[in-house]
Amino acid sequence: MENPSDDVILTTPTTAATFTITDIRVEGLQRIAAGTVFNYLPVEVNDSVTNSVTADCIRTLYATGFFDDVKVKRDGNVLVIQVRERPAIAHIDIVGNQTIKTEDLKKGLKEIGLAEGRVFNRLLLDQIEQELRRQYFAAGKYGVTVQSTISPLERNRVGVRIEVTEGLTTRLKQINIIGNQAFDDETLLKQFKLGASKWSSFYTKNDQYAKEKLSGDLETLRSFYLDRGYIDFQITSTQVTISPDKKDIYVTVAVNEGDVFHISDIRLVGDPSVPAEHLFPLVHLRRGDVFSRKITTDSAERISALLGEQGYAFANVNSVPDIDRQKKQVVVSFFVDPGKRTYVHRINMKGNTRTRDEVLRREMRQMETAWFSSDLLRRSRERLQRLGYFDDVTIETPSVPEAADMVDINIGVKEKPSGNLLAGVGYSQSQGILFNTSITQNNFLGTGKRVTFAFNTSDSNQLYRFAYTNPYYTVDGISRGFDLSYRTTDFDQYIGADYATDVGVAELNFSLPVSDISRAGLAIRYQFTHFFAGDDSDLAQEFVTTHGEDFNDFFLVASYTKDSRDSATFPNKGGLQRLSGEFTVPGSDLQYYRLNYRSQHYIPLTRRFTFSLRTDIGYGDGYGDTEQMPFFENFYAGGPNSVRGWKANTLGPREATGEYDPVGGNFKLGGSFELFAPPPVGGDFEKTLRLGAFFDFGNVWWTKDADLIRGTGFDLGDLRYSTGISIAWLSPVGALALSFAYPINAEDEDKTQMFQFSFGQNF
Repeated sequence: MENPSDDVILTTPTTAATFTITDIRVEGLQRIAAGTVFNYLPVEVNDSVTNSVTADCIRTLYATGFFDDVKVKRDGNVLVIQVRERPAIAHIDIVGNQTIKTEDLKKGLKEIGLAEGRVFNRLLLDQIEQELRRQYFAAGKYGVTVQSTISPLERNRVGVRIEVTEGLTTRLKQINIIGNQAFDDETLLKQFKLGASKWSSFYTKNDQYAKEKLSGDLETLRSFYLDRGYIDFQITSTQVTISPDKKDIYVTVAVNEGDVFHISDIRLVGDPSVPAEHLFPLVHLRRGDVFSRKITTDSAERISALLGEQGYAFANVNSVPDIDRQKKQVVVSFFVDPGKRTYVHRINMKGNTRTRDEVLRREMRQMETAWFSSDLLRRSRERLQRLGYFDDVTIETPSVPEAADMVDINIGVKEKPSGNLLAGVGYSQSQGILFNTSITQNNFLGTGKRVTFAFNTSDSNQLYRFAYTNPYYTVDGISRGFDLSYRTTDFDQYIGADYATDVGVAELNFSLPVSDISRAGLAIRYQFTHFFAGDDSDLAQEFVTTHGEDFNDFFLVASYTKDSRDSATFPNKGGLQRLSGEFTVPGSDLQYYRLNYRSQHYIPLTRRFTFSLRTDIGYGDGYGDTEQMPFFENFYAGGPNSVRGWKANTLGPREATGEYDPVGGNFKLGGSFELFAPPPVGGDFEKTLRLGAFFDFGNVWWTKDADLIRGTGFDLGDLRYSTGISIAWLSPVGALALSFAYPINAEDEDKTQMFQFSFGQNF
C-alpha cells in the first residue's frame, strides 16, 4: 500500500496532522537572515505541531511587517516556512518641492515609517500623501497636489518617487468676529497674531493660516475677555472657508461676551504657615475691581513663590472664584496648602568630568541642611550658567526615601571646552589688517582660574599680553588677577596724527562681589609710556618740550560692573553697566585721571524684536603739575563702535596747525537707540545673524582753551547724529559687523563714511 504524500499544508483542518518537529526550514528568503525568522517563530525543534501552532506562526511572521505572504508546510517531520519578502526601499526621490526642504519632508516621512533601507508597505502610500499635504497645509499651501510612483528594482527593491505641485500660497484674506458688543473689531483683532496680508507680512507671516496659530489666537481672545471681567465669555463657533481657487482663506469667529463681574471679597483659605499679612500684599486684587483671571493667577503664583522661598517646596495654591451670577459678583478664594517645610539633604554634582566639585559648589546659593528655597536654587543655576564652562545645567530635586520633609538636589552639567586657541587674520576699516593669536583657558586645570596669552597686530596697534585671574582668591568670592602687556600705537595710522606711543603695563587687580550680578573692582597699575613726537605735529612737539618723552606712572583703578544680560552675544533682555575711574597717584610723572560710564540695556518688545539703549560718557583732566590729561590718552568718537557714518576716531577738536589732524577730547558723550531682530529666513541664522535699525549720536570735546587746538569748549550743538541699518553675523570663519549709516548733520571738515564693516573681531 502506498503511503500518502508527506508534503502537506498545515493551515487547513482537513490536511492537518499532529507531529513532532525534527527540523525547521525557511524558504524564499532574499535579504532577511534565517536567524531573524527563527527569533520570531513561536515553535522550536522537538515541539508538537497542531493547527493552533501553525496559525500562531503565520500571524507572528505577518506581524513583523517583513513579508507579503507566509505559508506553513510539512515535509516529513520537517516544518517548512515559505515566505515572500516585501521589497526594500532603495531610494526616495521628492521633486517639485520649493517651500519645504527635501530633508524636512523626508524627516516627516520617516516618522510614519517610510525611509530608505526600510521595508516598503503599500498601505503607507495614502499616509505618505496625507502627511505631505499636512506639512504643506501648515505652510499655507492649500492648493498642493501630491502623486506617488513606485518603481520595481532588482534584488526585490523599489524606488519611491513623489511629485509635488505646490501651487500658490493661500493667504488669510479676512477675519470676522461676530457677537461682540463691548469691544470693536479693531481692538479684538489686535489680539490676533493672524491677520490679513499687509506690507510686513513677508516678515511676520501673519497671513499664513495654520490651525495651531488660530487656536493660539482664540485662547488669547478668551484671555482678553477673562482679564476684563467677562467670566462667562464663550467662543460659540469658528468657521474657516477657502475660496474656490484656493488662494484666499476667510475666518469667522462667533462669540458670546456675557456680563462683567466684579470682585466682592478676597479670602485666604487653608493653613498658609506664613502670616497672612505677608501674603495679602502679594494679591493684587481689590474689592470692587473688575475680575481679572491674569491678576488672579499671578497673585497665586506670587504666593506659591514666597512659600517656596520659605522652604515649602511642594506648596499648592489654587485660586477658586465663587460666582454669583445674579449679582454679577465673584468671591476670589486662595486655597493655600503649604505642605511640610522641606530641607535639603545633599547636593550632588554629576557630569563635571574636568571641573572640580568645589568650582560648582562655590556658586551655589542653596546650602545643604538649610531650608529648600526655589529662589536660591534659581540663582544657583544662573550663576553656574554664567561661568561659561557648561553647555547645559539641569537641576533635579528628588525626595529622600523615608524622609518626606527632605530632598536631594542633583546638579547635572554638560561640560564644553573651556579653552580657546585662536589664530587668524581679520580686517577693520579703522585698524587695517589684523593678525591675532591668543590662548585662553577659562577653567585652567578644572580650577575655574583664567589664563590668557595674546598677540595681536594691525597697521595701527601691536599688543602682547599675559593675564591671570583667580575668581575665588578668597572663599567669599574676592578675585585676584595679574595683567602684563605691551602695546605700541601709531596714531598716524590710527587717526592720521603724527605721533606714536609705546606702553608697558603691569597690573594687580581685585574684585569683590556686591550681588549675584554686580562686582566692585580695585586695581594697582604701573605704566611706562614712551612718547614719539612727529615733526609735523606742533602739539606733540610742545608736549615733549613741557613734559619729556618717557613717563613712569602709578594708577589706582576703581570700577563697578553690573551684568544682567541673558546672553553675552545677542542679548534680548537685561543690561551691562560699567563705571570706572583711574587716577595717577601723586609722584607719578604725569598726574591725571579718567572717568568713564558705559551702559547698554536691552528691552524685549516682542518675541522677535528687541530695543537697545546705549550710553557712553567719559571725562578726564589733569591735576598738580599736569594742567590737563595727556592728549594721547584722550577719548575719541566716530566709527563702528561710536557714531556710525563718520570715519573712526575723526570727530571732535583738531590741531590748529599742519593738516588739522583730529586729537580727540577730554570729554565724551555718546549713545545709540537701536531696534534688533533676527532675519525672517529662520533656521540657524536666527542664532548667528542679527539685523538692526539705529539712531546714533555723540562727539568729544576739548573743554579747556588751548592755542594749538581748534574747536575748544563744550557745546551740545556739536553733537553729531546718524541713522541707518546694521548687520551682525557670527560667521563660521569669524565675526562680521556691517553698517550703512546716513550722517544727518555732517560739517564740511567731517570725514564721513556711510558704509563700514569689520571682520575677525568681537563685537
